[in-house]
Amino acid sequence: QVSLVESGGGLAQPGGSLRLSCAASGLDLSNYAMGWFRQAPGKEREFVAFISKNGGATWEGDSVRGRFTISRDNAKNAGSLQMSSLKPEDTAVYYCAASSSVFTTSPDNYQFWGQGTQVTVSS
Repeated sequence: QVSLVESGGGLAQPGGSLRLSCAASGLDLSNYAMGWFRQAPGKEREFVAFISKNGGATWEGDSVRGRFTISRDNAKNAGSLQMSSLKPEDTAVYYCAASSSVFTTSPDNYQFWGQGTQVTVSS
């Protein structure tokens, strides 16, 4: 059974940092590109960051570029999202996902999803 499990969410102050992790089981993550998405209440799911299968290419959404960094460790079958300079508008449920595509920012192209972890940025 394929499973992606996110962890590391919680409450952070504006300007603070959080690190999200994504652990995979039941699939070899090295065969998949990974992405992070987020969804705030009443809003559509938004692309946050992408990393290629071997980690050699990354891409971040406009709203997080320069503040968030995506990475992966294929040996551990896991990925992470380092979030810095957090803003209240970063508040959302964050999801990791795996895709067989070479490069994609569309959630429709991701085959496997985690259950999500809540990130709240507030003073």
